[in-house]
Amino acid sequence: MEFSSSLIRGTLIKRYKRFLADVELADGTIVTAHCPNTGAMTGCAEPGYTVYLSESTNPKRKLKYTWELAQTFSGHFIGINTHNANKLVAQALNNKVLSIFSDVTSFKAEVTPPNANSRFDFALTRHNDIAYMEVKSVTLAEANKGYFPDAVTQRGAKHCLELARLAESGIPTYLLFCVQHTAIESVRIASHIDPTYAKSVKAAANAGVKIVAAGCTIDEQKLILNQSLPVIL
Repeated sequence: MEFSSSLIRGTLIKRYKRFLADVELADGTIVTAHCPNTGAMTGCAEPGYTVYLSESTNPKRKLKYTWELAQTFSGHFIGINTHNANKLVAQALNNKVLSIFSDVTSFKAEVTPPNANSRFDFALTRHNDIAYMEVKSVTLAEANKGYFPDAVTQRGAKHCLELARLAESGIPTYLLFCVQHTAIESVRIASHIDPTYAKSVKAAANAGVKIVAAGCTIDEQKLILNQSLPVIL
């Protein structure tokens, strides 16, 4: 996924009110950018981080800038915009870069299975079979280990249990962790943050839901989901 125009580099002053971030640009101008990430963003929003903003030409937008990337003090890139996770997965499905999904012939986004109570990110078609997949964006890193979630997520737990119900009925299901942090080499469930979600993931895995993770290469021009990563349950 390439950015449509060059990102604007700045330095993070602070993130606040969840959706706002103050950034100092190279010329000393301070702007307020939209932060498209509702999570805790632990380790992703440290004052002094280099950040990259996209600029909107829509005159009706309240905030002209959107915070897209952060770069840690050690040089690792983080994808801040969680809305990009599904775009990255869709592109990877189209390009067949993940072997586990290489036989997917088509897919649809935002699908509610028959008799289900949840809408999932993707319905995948394999010949005559339909599989359902939920995608979660991972940015919480401790050294080279990634963790999800970074805050309590009742919605995430609900999705896991619904995937488990589908799997028990014989329908193929997947939970995919889209890692948008270049330091992360494996993914774990953050039971110390949300033990209920951790139990839900284990229940899903025991029911037959396939738990997978994929990582991205990230720089100032693009994000590309292109590598499978191990998941440690």
